Parts: sequence; C-alpha cells; structure tokens
Amino acid sequence: MERFSDETALVTGAGSGIGRATAQRLANEGATVVVSDVDEDRGEDVVTAIEDDGGSATFVSANVADSEEVQRLVEATVDTYGSLDIAVNNAGILTGFTDITDITEDDWEKLIDVNLKGVWAGMKAELSVMEEQGEGVIVNTASEAGLVGMGGLGSYVASKHGVVGLTKTAALEYAERGIRVNAIAPGPTETNIQETMTGGSDPRELPFDTTAMAEVPMGRRADPKEMAGVVAFLCSDDASFVTGVTIPVDGGQAAD
Repeated sequence: MERFSDETALVTGAGSGIGRATAQRLANEGATVVVSDVDEDRGEDVVTAIEDDGGSATFVSANVADSEEVQRLVEATVDTYGSLDIAVNNAGILTGFTDITDITEDDWEKLIDVNLKGVWAGMKAELSVMEEQGEGVIVNTASEAGLVGMGGLGSYVASKHGVVGLTKTAALEYAERGIRVNAIAPGPTETNIQETMTGGSDPRELPFDTTAMAEVPMGRRADPKEMAGVVAFLCSDDASFVTGVTIPVDGGQAAD
C-alpha cells in the first residue's frame, strides 16, 4: 500500500528508534523522506536502508534545539522536493533520573531546548509552509510522561506535557487551514532512550516511582515499528477527521 505517493515527509530524530522506524514506514508507503538527525552516520545509514528497500530519501543534519537550523532544514526540504506534506517532530533526549531539586539549570535547559523548544521550532517552520500550501499533517512525539507524573523525571515530564499542550493548541489554530496536528504518547519502547531511562534495569528496581514504565498490561515493551504504524495512520487520509489528539501507544497503560 502506498498511501503517501507523491508526498514529502520530514522526520527529525530519525537516526534511531521511533524516528528511524517512522522514516522507513513512510518511505515504504511511498513518501519521499527527509531524514534528519544530529548523528550523520546514523542518518545516512537510515537513508541507505530506505534506498535498499526501493524508497527515496535524503539526509539533512539539524540540531532541533537551534531554531535557525530547524528553519534551514524545512527550507532545504521544500527547496529540494517542492513541498512539505508530512512532518514528524520526533527528536528527543533524556538527561537522567534525579529529584526536581537536584536538576541542574544546564540539564534543564538542554532537555527543554530539544524536547519542547525543538517541537515548537519545528511546527513554527512547518506550519508556515503548510499554510501556504493549504494542507499538511504534523505528528509530534510526546510520551506517556506527557500524560502522567513520573518520579525522578521532572524535566522530561515537563517537556512532554508541553508537547501535548502545543499539539492541542496548534491543532485548534490551524484546523480551518487544512492542517492536522496530532501526537503519539509512546509507552516503554525498545529504543536507546528507554535504555537511558532505566540503565538497562527493571524500572521497578529503580529508586523512584517508575511503575508507569514497568507495568504494561500487555506484558512487554513495544517495537519502534508499532509506534511508526500509529504515526503512519495519523498521517494518512484514514485519519482525515482526527486533529488535536495525543494517542497513547502504551500496551494498555493509559487504561489503568
């Protein structure tokens, strides 16, 4: 099925994990994909994987914490392919577990700059292009940490709650301009950021209340491809009347 033939998609944080799986899924369904990441080697590897599967992709390096780089990324996408039909603002980091009172200002700013400012900068640039086109779809990567509190993850939780709020606001502002804006809230997923969160340990053994990461009703972590499938749905015409929502993709955790 090629739901995205003749469409251009931009995916940030596409060098690994959910971003990589999403870039590959969109390409497999016909989109031309701009793969963006701060890690050039990983990004180019994703492009190679897409091309080996018969898809079309190119790599553009960008640090989403720098709004000027994000603007150049979007401009490069449009200059190269003539449009920006799909944008997935996925790039994110985690600086580790600590009490709120022990978070350093440097760590706070670093995380917020990537996870929250990066999504804002992405949407600011993307929405301008899509409004001129008269259509477009944006999907932001939030987290289950954007829906509940998690001990030891104050800055991460704040950033992801912010992504959920920005998603709702942008959806309302642009609902009548032909643009849909949604988000996914991944639960525990087999990605490098999940390993950072737990140190490879069982979350139930960590010195903070991280039960939201440990107790998955389906009894396992997700494969990044399962997140990519939901992103692809939100980007497709099958979700043509869906905007302003954050979909938990968490094996049933949000049902508890």
